[in-house]
Amino acid sequence: MPTPTRRLTFVGSYAASDQPGIQAFVFDEMTGALTACGSFMGVVNPSFLVVHPNGRWLYAVSETSERNDGAPGGVSAFRFEREPWAIQPLNHQPSGGDWPCHLQLDATGQWLFVSNYGTGSASVLPIRDDGSLGEMTDRVQHRGNGPNAQRQEGPHAHSATLTPDNDFAIIADLGLDQLVIYKFNAVAGKLRPHGQMHARPGAGPRHLALHPNGRIVYVANELDNTVSVCNYAGAAGALREIQTLDTLPQAMENTVADIHLSASAQRLYVSNRGHNSIAVYGVKGDGRLTRLAIPSCGGNWPRNFASRPVAASCWRRINIAVKCVCCRCRRVRMRSALRWRASPCRRRLACNLCDDDRLTPDHSL
Repeated sequence: MPTPTRRLTFVGSYAASDQPGIQAFVFDEMTGALTACGSFMGVVNPSFLVVHPNGRWLYAVSETSERNDGAPGGVSAFRFEREPWAIQPLNHQPSGGDWPCHLQLDATGQWLFVSNYGTGSASVLPIRDDGSLGEMTDRVQHRGNGPNAQRQEGPHAHSATLTPDNDFAIIADLGLDQLVIYKFNAVAGKLRPHGQMHARPGAGPRHLALHPNGRIVYVANELDNTVSVCNYAGAAGALREIQTLDTLPQAMENTVADIHLSASAQRLYVSNRGHNSIAVYGVKGDGRLTRLAIPSCGGNWPRNFASRPVAASCWRRINIAVKCVCCRCRRVRMRSALRWRASPCRRRLACNLCDDDRLTPDHSL
């Protein structure tokens, strides 16, 4: 049963429609333990989830493609209860492309952004009063390629991030090495091209994290294993890169995945797939970074993760509960929590290795 220190947590995965692709757990913030409390089957590859701020609605991608699966990508809406735990599907809408891999709610909670990796497009869906999804109000299609012939043969929209004022949407396109900026109309659910920031050739921007001061954006670059710091000019809706740091101790086969800023904005975390670690950075007063440590994540292929603060104690710890996915068959299994001493950090992290799941209060992973 969820309590102030026991949080309902949703976990997505790659699964057939007759398999429980969405699983629910109670996350114990004191011990880092995950206890299963339910599941749902009926969605193909619900690999990324997001919970609405009202704590009653859940949204999941269906990461499929017309060519490989016979159906383009989609997004499903659910209503859930905590006591007793129950989940009910509300409806399903097309995502506007192939392989949707990321969802983002706007600040009003009335619009859902979906990024389609396979076709390099992003769409906006309205959220109705009952939590169900309305028909798409807008869709933007990227074009072009990058220098990496295997990974950047075309556009690959990997995430959408709304600026703190909800005025702009920043689409990280791994295939184009660009952060594409759109002016967002939160009344009509429309996107208007505004500008772009070009990343270094072959960087492959994937996910973003915004500093609460509204002036700094952090970028996880998947292909060249770096994290970038960008100045953001809110009035102009413009980005400028000011620093780039490696996420690895030395060059090796690896791809960067997720990125999150601590609630205090004093630490930044980036996951490494291959090195199987979490790079930890200290955040300076001007937003620039200093790398502090690269501890093991305790599992294999940490695609996404999330953090929860813990109370101060004589031991400062990071606890990681890892969900592993086999790179060959994509079967998922849960691992027990891993703990290590890390005196610069007072965080508990929950990570999973399914493509693009995340934990957000009150909570999906």
